[in-house]
Amino acid sequence: MERIKEKIDRLCEILNYHNYKYYVENSPEITDQEYDNLYKQLVDLENKYPQFKRIDSPTQRVGGSPLEIFKTVNHGIPMLSIDNTYSKEEIKEFDKRIQKWLDHKSEYVGELKIDGVAVSLLYENGFFIQGATRGDGFHGDDITENLKTVKSLPLSIPIKENIEVRGEIYIKKIDFENINSKRSLTGEILFANPRNATAGSLKLLDPKEVAGRNLNLFVYAGFLSNGPQTQWELLKYLEKLKFPVNPVRKLAKDIEEILDFCDEWEEKKKTLPYNIDGLVIKINSLDDQNFLGVTTKSVRWMVAYKYPPEQAPTVVENITVQVGRTGTLTPVAILSPVFISGTTVSRATLHNFDEIERLDVRIGDKVFIEKSGEIIPKIIKVIKEARKGTEKKFLPPLKCPVCGSYVVKDQQEVAIRCPNVSCPAQVKERIIHFACRDAMNIEGLGEKIINMFVDKGFISDYADIYNLKDHYNALISIEGLGEKSVNNILLSVQESKKRPLKNLIYALGIRHVGIHISEILANKFTSLDEIKEAVQKGLNIPEIGPVIEKSIKDFFENPENIHLLEKMKKSGVNIKQEKKQQITTTIFSGKRFVITGALKNFSRSEIIEFLKQKGAYVSESLSGKTDYLIVGENPGSKIDKAKKIRIKTITEEEFLQMKG
Repeated sequence: MERIKEKIDRLCEILNYHNYKYYVENSPEITDQEYDNLYKQLVDLENKYPQFKRIDSPTQRVGGSPLEIFKTVNHGIPMLSIDNTYSKEEIKEFDKRIQKWLDHKSEYVGELKIDGVAVSLLYENGFFIQGATRGDGFHGDDITENLKTVKSLPLSIPIKENIEVRGEIYIKKIDFENINSKRSLTGEILFANPRNATAGSLKLLDPKEVAGRNLNLFVYAGFLSNGPQTQWELLKYLEKLKFPVNPVRKLAKDIEEILDFCDEWEEKKKTLPYNIDGLVIKINSLDDQNFLGVTTKSVRWMVAYKYPPEQAPTVVENITVQVGRTGTLTPVAILSPVFISGTTVSRATLHNFDEIERLDVRIGDKVFIEKSGEIIPKIIKVIKEARKGTEKKFLPPLKCPVCGSYVVKDQQEVAIRCPNVSCPAQVKERIIHFACRDAMNIEGLGEKIINMFVDKGFISDYADIYNLKDHYNALISIEGLGEKSVNNILLSVQESKKRPLKNLIYALGIRHVGIHISEILANKFTSLDEIKEAVQKGLNIPEIGPVIEKSIKDFFENPENIHLLEKMKKSGVNIKQEKKQQITTTIFSGKRFVITGALKNFSRSEIIEFLKQKGAYVSESLSGKTDYLIVGENPGSKIDKAKKIRIKTITEEEFLQMKG
């Protein structure tokens, strides 16, 4: 038996070595077939002698059983945010502050700012025991099982000291394109960019699904009891421990060398196989880092230099009009394909017809586009001096491009819309919305599949989804589907019947009723019938104004909608909940918040979710009933309005103090 254990140990060491050579050093020494043969030998031995399976066995990377929920973990050392700078003048100001505080010259280390998801990695007695997301900086999600699937992450390290390492999980550009190609074939919603795909992958509850996403890791920090004295030495030490450390870095004697490094990689970033959105500049001395310390929200001894959004010239080949689920007509620019910020862009929304007029965009125009937040392509400028006189103005359509109905314009809105609720485009969009993750979460029922099912007559409204089983034989005969895919869709359809009331309300697609308002209604009422009755008398809910209330009332007075709800009831869809959701009373309870500007410690969705859980209301617009305006970086005009109507403004730091 001892020889069996020795053989398993030896196979683990050999395979871990080759994993490192392949995934970290990118210099494989054996063929894939040779690796697979060794791996199969290990699997066979571990299956036969499970008592000898090691914690760091390569077979542990395939992912364990699906999780029900992510547990929350506390960060022993907070994962604070990094202050952002957007100009070289701001970097020089950072340097001046550092020299003033330290009273001596300091070296800097420049590192690429990987556009991924920050994680904390704990090692105990040399073995990886826990991985977590940054979360709010103080608490994160335990994603250990998902991180085990990252092949560049070592499951064991050659020291027995207990350490914490921090890094960035990311997806390479080529893997991102492959993921979206597969999602396109199955009709799933495409990821906006590699960072979005990384975050979505880490939130998957089934590690086996995560294993198929080819996630990668770069580490950039470590907390050791006895270790290097500088950031530069720390990075080299982490490399010796077989962690993947980005090889692109710079040890600089002064800030001028760092500025040169910034310039160098602003252009060269296009050659990288992964996305970066800037550089991180750190004081090299760890003693100086400790001396400078942190604020309540960020680290004093480092700063991020964010590159300006990448812009690219292209040509507007055409302008088309899309019809949304509520009938809104949205103009879309069809562009000559152009590569920008890691992806090829061939379309850009023009938002509405007023925007076309404001930009004076014409078919045939040469334009500059950029990705807003490195995600959404938008036209920022028309190059009018390049016009040849053949460009054509685009006029708003008088009729819906899908059903031919005359369009209408609400005098209180910018949008024009198709009033025909039976318009095929609206029908498809309503069904797509109904099946999406935040609504009924029907997996496998993506845009392409829904379009196909509507075109073939299997469904004509979202209630028909629950009768898809009646078309089973016809469905499995469709090329590209088959029994397995159809069975998975039908299973997900069945599971969706048990979705919470708040998700069903959102799924109905009531105009102006988003996720937040859906949750408010689910907190107040126990069923759709109760909402229907209450809206006739008046909802009397502070966050629901007259426009939203009228929209809800109109929905429940529409005979077609009532017919759909009855169809879903007969199909067994749950339209009620046993009791209203209870919210614990806190200092936030009943308070009304509005948020403006960019936040450092929260995403917009995170802070809204926190406030809602604490019983507060969050609105997009200020009114006399607003209690607080939370002000982030680069606030908009709301801060001026708040001063005029005497609404209390608080900084993000003051909000964190309230949060406690």
